[in-house]
Amino acid sequence: MSEQHTHPDSTGRGASVRMRGVTKSFGSAHVLKGVDLYAKPGTTTVVLGPSGSGKSVLLRLLVGLMPPDSGEIWFDDTRVDGLPEADMDPVRTQLGFLFQLSALFDSMTVSENLLFPLQEHSRLSKVERRERVRETLAMVDMAGAETKFPAQLSGGQQRRIALARAIMLRPRLVLYDEPTTGLDPVRARGINMLINKLKRELGITGLVVTHDLHSVKMVADRVVLLLGGKVRIEGTFEEVMASDDPEVQGFLTGRGSEIGATA
Repeated sequence: MSEQHTHPDSTGRGASVRMRGVTKSFGSAHVLKGVDLYAKPGTTTVVLGPSGSGKSVLLRLLVGLMPPDSGEIWFDDTRVDGLPEADMDPVRTQLGFLFQLSALFDSMTVSENLLFPLQEHSRLSKVERRERVRETLAMVDMAGAETKFPAQLSGGQQRRIALARAIMLRPRLVLYDEPTTGLDPVRARGINMLINKLKRELGITGLVVTHDLHSVKMVADRVVLLLGGKVRIEGTFEEVMASDDPEVQGFLTGRGSEIGATA
């Protein structure tokens, strides 16, 4: 591919993400039917939609875990769909991913979990790595947890450690897959506050997939609602909530037909 390849930005500034006409099918199930999506640098965009509407598929497409059937995916000035794996690696170091169920390594301590991405993708010295661990744990309000194992932590604490791991390389974009799933309202609010904190203090661009309207209200600068494999509406939280589209209101109130859901 002849597109210009950008270099990692070490300043921590957010990155822009664009999808143009993206489609994706799995057999006869047409999950995405020409999605256009844009996330502005340093803002948090939330993608809403019923189960099976393709929200998590969007995240997997962005990190190159699967290719789109058609359309374009851009990270700043780099078109990433179809990039060879070797060319995708420098892009991925600028991305952080918070998995839905944390996905920590159970046999590793918190410190070892956090050191893992640094050992794989950074040139920091051993002392610098340890300092990065300390700084990042403090950032997610988990200072002093270095020697604990995931099984010794609550669900909310595990999610904070997973978020710390996602930002260890100081990415410019963080993808959040259902970040508050399975958490009680207090712990969910804590995660939402951290998402806002990372945007404010590190300038991180956030792309959040969720069905939690409380989270949307707390973190979203912009909301995108997927219905029937397409963007049905986009705008601020207030604009989406005020929509008079019956399908939009059906989803928001839980009375919708979940058109386009495949799972």
